[in-house]
Amino acid sequence: MSGRSKRESRGSTRGKRESESRGSSGRVKRERDREREPEAASSRGSPVRVKREVEPASVREAQASVVPFVRVKREREVDEDSEPEREVRAKNGRVDSEDRRSRHCPYLDTINRSVLDFDFEKLCSISLSHINAYACLVCGKYFQGRGLKSHAYIHSVQFSHHVFLNLHTLKFYCLPDNYEIIDSSLEDITYVLKPTFTKQQIANLDKQAKLSRAYDGTTYLPGIVGLNNIKANDYANAVLQALSNVPPLRNYFLEEDNYKNIKRPPGDIMFLLVQRFGELMRKLWNPRNFKAHVSPHEMLQAVVLCSKKTFQITKQGDGVDFLSWFLNALHSALGGTKKKKKTIVTDVFQGSMRIFTKKLPHPDLPAEEKEQLLHNDEYQETMVESTFMYLTLDLPTAPLYKDEKEQLIIPQVPLFNILAKFNGITEKEYKTYKENFLKRFQLTKLPPYLIFCIKRFTKNNFFVEKNPTIVNFPITNVDLREYLSEEVQAVHKNTTYDLIANIVHDGKPSEGSYRIHVLHHFTIALYSGASVQDTKPGWPVIS
Repeated sequence: MSGRSKRESRGSTRGKRESESRGSSGRVKRERDREREPEAASSRGSPVRVKREVEPASVREAQASVVPFVRVKREREVDEDSEPEREVRAKNGRVDSEDRRSRHCPYLDTINRSVLDFDFEKLCSISLSHINAYACLVCGKYFQGRGLKSHAYIHSVQFSHHVFLNLHTLKFYCLPDNYEIIDSSLEDITYVLKPTFTKQQIANLDKQAKLSRAYDGTTYLPGIVGLNNIKANDYANAVLQALSNVPPLRNYFLEEDNYKNIKRPPGDIMFLLVQRFGELMRKLWNPRNFKAHVSPHEMLQAVVLCSKKTFQITKQGDGVDFLSWFLNALHSALGGTKKKKKTIVTDVFQGSMRIFTKKLPHPDLPAEEKEQLLHNDEYQETMVESTFMYLTLDLPTAPLYKDEKEQLIIPQVPLFNILAKFNGITEKEYKTYKENFLKRFQLTKLPPYLIFCIKRFTKNNFFVEKNPTIVNFPITNVDLREYLSEEVQAVHKNTTYDLIANIVHDGKPSEGSYRIHVLHHFTIALYSGASVQDTKPGWPVIS
């Protein structure tokens, strides 16, 4: 046989074998498909309880060599490793692994509590975003996110800082491993970030005096701590410090549940003032602070925003103007109104008085014409009821000339002399651009806490003058009963007041600074809170 014929025969033989193999494989595939059909039907049922269907004897004998073996194997696989059991084991394995890492984080010793400061605005130091902000507990900086491309993740990889705190959820995370850290030793950090007070703790604030120790070893009294002067905000610091030592107002803002459910119109920014004041109050009275001072940065930012930059951090302001605006803004933000709806602010500080007003004729008119005008209804005395948050006391005019020793005499006046303005008898003339009025005042209701504002500054078109007159006043038992009308005296049982805070302005009107003295109830000593260092016992304040 020739080579070509041999190759043809070999090719034909190979083709027959391939066709036979394809046919046999096709048969095997069809047999396997038939075998899988009952398995699929059984697998659609319960994955654990598999029932074998009863088949005719002829079918069982024909498939005895293949089908029963496969079916029994499938049943064993389902029984041994069912889908719910696999999910439970996988879930338990994952949870156990996370719990093991979460509770045994190797980086907790890298936390540096001395650099942690949660008084500033919670925003990323790179993107300046408030969303999803984290604090690095190693360096104290704020970063956004914890994903693969986030600023916190990059910071953790670049500087090997691994422990982060979510400033909103108060949860700790380890980056870049990205697992939650659960450890009871970190509770002091969350308490500094968000202090909380129970009703029992609030009730005991005025019953016990206990010194607290900060992380750096300094001791302080909760509530008697310094407020940082960022630049020229001491006028606001003094007012905020004084208000934080008024017990009813303090107790109200120490418990966030008292005001967090107050409904405000959409887009209202004034409620931010309430939130920031509550946060500042809780930080001032926190017995577990890392530092013996507090920075009012977020509070002052809310003041600048809500006052539309009337009061600023970088520019000195008037303490009386700030007090008046702040009390009224706080009352309005809490949902109060001028007449009907009251708030904690009006309950604590609001009193009432009668104002008697009489219009005066122009001084350049002839005497006869003045007499005729006084009989008109327009020039008769009128009376109105008015409320007040504080009482303004006027000082006598300071001397303009020096004495024989070439020194200016600084006059002194008792408190009760300038309080005579409200006895209902003393009249004072008030001038406007066109008209002059005589007014007298009489108190009809005394608030639980009374604020006196001594008017030292007078403004004109050219400059601001400061009256240096010294006011002598007692620290305790200031009785105001004689300034009430007779019918009101019977209603008011308690008319005496004790001093709890005193704000003083030092220096020139444009260059001076404010400081505050606060009474501590247990040592009966006044503590000076002018700056960070002034948390030591000071002299009793007389003026």
